[in-house]
Amino acid sequence: MLILNLLILLFVPFLMAGVIKKTKAFWGGRQGASVLQPFYDFKKLLKKDFVISETTSQVFKIAPVISIVTVLFASLFIPLATGSALINITGGLIIFAYTLSLGKFFSLISAMDTGSSFEGMGASREACFTSIVEPAFFITIASIMALSGNYTFESLQNVLSNAGSYGILITIFAVVVLFLMILIEGSRVPVDDPATHLELTMIHEVMILDNSGSDLAFFTWANSIKMFLISSLIAYMIIPQSIAEWAYVLCYLAVMFVISVLIGTIESGMARIRMSHVFEFIFIMSSLALVVLALVTAKMFGG
Repeated sequence: MLILNLLILLFVPFLMAGVIKKTKAFWGGRQGASVLQPFYDFKKLLKKDFVISETTSQVFKIAPVISIVTVLFASLFIPLATGSALINITGGLIIFAYTLSLGKFFSLISAMDTGSSFEGMGASREACFTSIVEPAFFITIASIMALSGNYTFESLQNVLSNAGSYGILITIFAVVVLFLMILIEGSRVPVDDPATHLELTMIHEVMILDNSGSDLAFFTWANSIKMFLISSLIAYMIIPQSIAEWAYVLCYLAVMFVISVLIGTIESGMARIRMSHVFEFIFIMSSLALVVLALVTAKMFGG
């Protein structure tokens, strides 16, 4: 099953990106490209040459590799298609979060290394959003871990059984928090639009404008894997662990598909919100994380 997890980790992120684009094409009345098109684009970028500015340093050259290595390493701590993580240790949440943060840090300084005020603007926005998202993620997952007393990601599957009537509410709010995290960290609408190239509204895309060839391929792939990993946490929370292993894999892939369709539908049904209101949207995630904390506190201390 290790091979199955590896294959799903490497290829499902491409399929999720393809399903999102296919869903947007459907709602736009178009046929759209194949769901495999992101994978074809990735292979095409790997064959292209680099175009690197003379103003950049070694930071710019190593950032794409660090970005993809960090998300692949972080995936070792997340339960994937088989319902178990390869590395399941106490404190895995901290290693997971800060491994992703390391990749984010290098992508930020890589953008600033170009000497472009335009890319610096995108890096500043990305860093600001992350500083709000990270505490909300910790509050949500750590609260659930404290509820079960198991400080590994395995605690996410025990919410319904350990929390009784509170478990349903905790699960619902936690899933919404993680889904909002996908939209924010994945640079999706309504926070960002991966298809836009408007100067004053770009965030993630502007950070990788100077990247080309395999560097651009690695950044794009890393972003898709990050979205996939957060989606895996949602799947782990809502799929019963008592079902057969093959059924779990099918349910897991179905959750990935549903999340992709939801993202594509949201991007088709609403526009980006104004930059001045993005923070209000992100604070929704923080507010819901505090609701999860309140529910866990009420359950633990008899509220």
